[in-house]
Amino acid sequence: MKRIVVVGGVAGGMSAAARLRRLDESASIVVLEKGGDVSFANCGLPYHVGDEIVQRSKLLLHTPETLKSSLDLDVRTHHEVLSIDRGARTVEVRDHSRARTYTEPYDALVLATGAEPVVPPLPGVDRPEVRTLRTVPDADALRSMLDEGASRAVVIGAGFIGLETVEAFRHRGLDVALVELAPQVLPAIDAEMAKLVEDELRAHAVDVRTGVGLAAIEDTATSHAVDVVLSDGSRLPADIVLLGVGVRPATRLAREAGLELSPAGAVVVTPQQLTSDPRIWAVGDAIQVHDFVTGAPGVVPLAGPANRQGRVAADAIMGRENASRPVMGTAIVRVFGLTAAVTGPTSRRLTAAGVEHHVVHLQPNDHASYYPGAEKVHLAVLFSPDGKLLGAQAVGRSGVDKRIDVLATALRAGFDVDDLAELELAYAPPFGSAKDPVNMAAFIAQNVLDGTLALWSAHDVDSFLDGSVLLLDVRSRGEYRRDHLPGAVNVPHTELRERIDEVLELADGRPVRAVCESGFRSYLAHRILGAHGVDSASLDGGMSTLRAARPDVALVVESPQAVTP
Repeated sequence: MKRIVVVGGVAGGMSAAARLRRLDESASIVVLEKGGDVSFANCGLPYHVGDEIVQRSKLLLHTPETLKSSLDLDVRTHHEVLSIDRGARTVEVRDHSRARTYTEPYDALVLATGAEPVVPPLPGVDRPEVRTLRTVPDADALRSMLDEGASRAVVIGAGFIGLETVEAFRHRGLDVALVELAPQVLPAIDAEMAKLVEDELRAHAVDVRTGVGLAAIEDTATSHAVDVVLSDGSRLPADIVLLGVGVRPATRLAREAGLELSPAGAVVVTPQQLTSDPRIWAVGDAIQVHDFVTGAPGVVPLAGPANRQGRVAADAIMGRENASRPVMGTAIVRVFGLTAAVTGPTSRRLTAAGVEHHVVHLQPNDHASYYPGAEKVHLAVLFSPDGKLLGAQAVGRSGVDKRIDVLATALRAGFDVDDLAELELAYAPPFGSAKDPVNMAAFIAQNVLDGTLALWSAHDVDSFLDGSVLLLDVRSRGEYRRDHLPGAVNVPHTELRERIDEVLELADGRPVRAVCESGFRSYLAHRILGAHGVDSASLDGGMSTLRAARPDVALVVESPQAVTP
């Protein structure tokens, strides 16, 4: 009879334990969990804090009793593994509920020790007002502080957990400030997409501070509990300070046992989840994974990969052939009325990895525009010079999850833009369009690759403001009066053919860079100009993308109330 010990529960550990039982009814399977909850929905914690999930019990997916009755697992909570004796194949365990220490033997050991919140070594971070959110007791503590009258919160870190907690606090009526060291919120996506998220936060009265870090937590002269001191010297009063600056692999056990770790401190494993010890496997947030596109090593603390890794480890222990794949990092977050999602690396990461790529931006409707309730989906699709899909990001109020899941599936399948163009996706007016946003992105990409479309980027705008090119704004007069680039000449695209001689005279041999709101009308202008031998290009994503990518560019405003006629 195999003796299998799993250290840690939740996603990776419980997935391994459950799969092990399904594969071997006779194995002895012991799960050792140092906390009080072995299987809980940690992704649901912010929504419990925000009172969307009211009942605490809804977060507790299984208990030791239910796991015993359904899977015959020996689950021991409040049991902390202190050390591993690889030679003897035992673990030393501290049973905190009985205040005793004992030794547990194993034939196979699965480490699912997870990650721990990063707490920067700064003055005041040990104060009771400073909290993290990783466990059910963490959520209990935050709810108690809210129930006791906390009225102002400062969230440090604008990643996924930070954004979800900001939303939870605002739902509970708190004044909230969000602090992010990076120059943008949600660093997991590119800056022009993140700006849309920042705008949504500000629209919901969140005080957003980017490009600044936490310096200290100090006593306050206000009615609130503490002052949060930032690196720029500013002070934010708070009753709650939520640290959401990230997590690090919890690998003390692996390190002290002499297992191989990566330079970043994560456990190094094979595709079968095997560590450097032939009797020890590791899964979840504590392990090193590799990026599906770039191959770069890293840590991806997401529940989906952890669950799959647990299954692979169980198969390997039972002698089955299975292997984990590199990780794409597909993720999604709700920010008030907005949804933001990503799959694959960002343009920033691809550039850092030296991967040549193109990006196209578009803003199609989530369903047929003539059907009520259509909403824009801001979509960015990244692809290689040979057309292979590399990643995608989407931000919008509806339809984001559908598109990112399609693109994540296509990325895993190794699709190129021709494959995306031919995807046959479900269509009826309430659900989509005959040309789905995914198809539309592929059409644009195909045009770029075959030379039908030349794009210029919002990041190039500085070099075009000196008069070296003719900036041609082909939007309506009302749109142009609302805002336009300095020096841009307005010729609506519907008038371009009849006014082409005027445009050619204005250009006087200079290249023409066409501008519209989303990129479609400027594409039409680009084709007309090209037919007249003009060196032209269309602004990628139009003014919608430029405003987000380059908020520092001072646009000319003639009439803020001007609208499209």
